Amino acid sequence: MTTTPQERRALAAMSVGLGLTVLVTIVPFLDGATHLLADHVRAGYPSYDAAQVSAAVTTYQYLLAGVGVLGVAAWLWTIRVVRRGRRWARGAAAATLALAVLVALSALFTRDTSGDVGLAPALGWAGLLPCAAGAIAVVLLWRVPRRGAVRGTPAA
Repeated sequence: MTTTPQERRALAAMSVGLGLTVLVTIVPFLDGATHLLADHVRAGYPSYDAAQVSAAVTTYQYLLAGVGVLGVAAWLWTIRVVRRGRRWARGAAAATLALAVLVALSALFTRDTSGDVGLAPALGWAGLLPCAAGAIAVVLLWRVPRRGAVRGTPAA
């Protein structure tokens, strides 16, 4: 049902955002190779033994996986409503982006009991990557005239 080049570009940006979300969701599970989470937990809690560090890493992995699954679901839903040309798709995409940015910024800046940010900063910044794709998609969607609008008159 998508007809305009702007809508196709917005859908392409959403597809990139979906891919980035999947990638950002998988990265914490590579901690065995990167030690990003483990090193961050160890730095914040030097008294933790290996089992406590491992438990904290596992907790972060599952928390981030949950957020990632919700993000994937949001991308799939948004892509679907845009493809179907729903009148409210632009507003829904903007609202979803706002929520995603809030979640990503919370992950990036929330401090834990050690006084340091709870999530390794590299992972926090990576969480903003899908939001960048979402911002591009939202801008593109808002540049598309609403369906049914008469040429030369503002879209409602």
